[in-house]
Amino acid sequence: MSTLTGADLTAICTDLHAHPELAFAEHRTAGIVADRLGGWGYAVHRGIGGTGVVGVLANGDGPTVLLRADMDGLPVTERTGLPYASQETGTMHACGHDVHVTCLLGAAADLAARRGEWSGTLQVLFQPAEEVGAGARAMVEDGLYERVGTPDVVLGQHVMPFPVGTVNLTPGPAMAAADSLRVTLHGRGGHGSSPESTVDPVLLAAAVVQRLQGVVSREVGIAEKAVVTVGSIRAGTQANIIPDRAELLVNVRTFDEGVRERVLAAVHRIVDAEAVASGAPRPPEYEQIAGFGVLVNDPEASHRTGAALGDVLTAHDDAIRRAGGAPAVVAMPPIAGSEDVGELAAAAGAPLVYWHVGGADPALFAGVDPASLAGMGSLPAGVAPNHSPEFAPVLDPTLDLGVALLVGAATAWLD
Repeated sequence: MSTLTGADLTAICTDLHAHPELAFAEHRTAGIVADRLGGWGYAVHRGIGGTGVVGVLANGDGPTVLLRADMDGLPVTERTGLPYASQETGTMHACGHDVHVTCLLGAAADLAARRGEWSGTLQVLFQPAEEVGAGARAMVEDGLYERVGTPDVVLGQHVMPFPVGTVNLTPGPAMAAADSLRVTLHGRGGHGSSPESTVDPVLLAAAVVQRLQGVVSREVGIAEKAVVTVGSIRAGTQANIIPDRAELLVNVRTFDEGVRERVLAAVHRIVDAEAVASGAPRPPEYEQIAGFGVLVNDPEASHRTGAALGDVLTAHDDAIRRAGGAPAVVAMPPIAGSEDVGELAAAAGAPLVYWHVGGADPALFAGVDPASLAGMGSLPAGVAPNHSPEFAPVLDPTLDLGVALLVGAATAWLD
């Protein structure tokens, strides 16, 4: 059995990039994954949690290791100018999940070809709907571990706009909890010429947005961390009509459960109070549209895995330096982005190790020490962050390196 070449990996990744699929609609991607895994001798489980796919390779006695990749794209219109840019209008792999799927397929092929060098059970899990924080939970609730068995460790990686050759592995809390809310504010509509006969939900929404910015600045301590963002306001259809409702999309990010509860309570308190102050005819309505817990890397498991990742970087030193990078395993401060992979580990009662792989051109980081980076908020000018319409990881040597990192991490746990 042969492994995937660099050209194979590039062909898979560019094809996936050109055909992104949104959360729970990853049918084409899931089909590609399942067909590949079946050809390499994996027992393939399809349709878990909707479009999730798991390949299981039982190879004698030993631990069970789960490697995970997410598959979904984002509702973003691509502006990279790449020759393999998205062919799907308004949809893009703007967070690198095409890279994740490709690297895990490469690792699955490599480990299947080298099964004489390890023993145990390998699970390769391709998850839907990470971007909406629902895919991992859907797979678990659909009987994931009853179908494929329970792993002893959960491993995964995410491509980030850090220089090629940089791997970020932060023990303990590593990524933020995130709560996204849809808040509907009710008013009383009417003619724009007679505002005194209405309760204007647009004015109410403006007051809420401004007041919410005081939560972090006045209710979160200096040693604590939180972000409150209003990412969308929708109200009205015409300049001379006062609408009867306004909708806000609110996002809260925290690293501590106590802070999380306190900030969410403050959001509700402020919205409710502003509605009363405006004379709203009905209380506001709240809907949680996405929720991620804090991603916590097991410290002991991170130490064991980190050593293996360092060995992989050393082995790929020449390729990294040819690309202009320098191999480095760093531990950045916790990143305010969010991930739901922790739900897979929690449901299994297994340690989690999740790391970030640099996929950006090192030339853009001239004079920048990777260890000094603090997530996407500290990127140099010209480096597009995840979720940007210009996000475009460098495929060579990122794909080869991503495959090797997954293989190295897995074999550190397999017998």
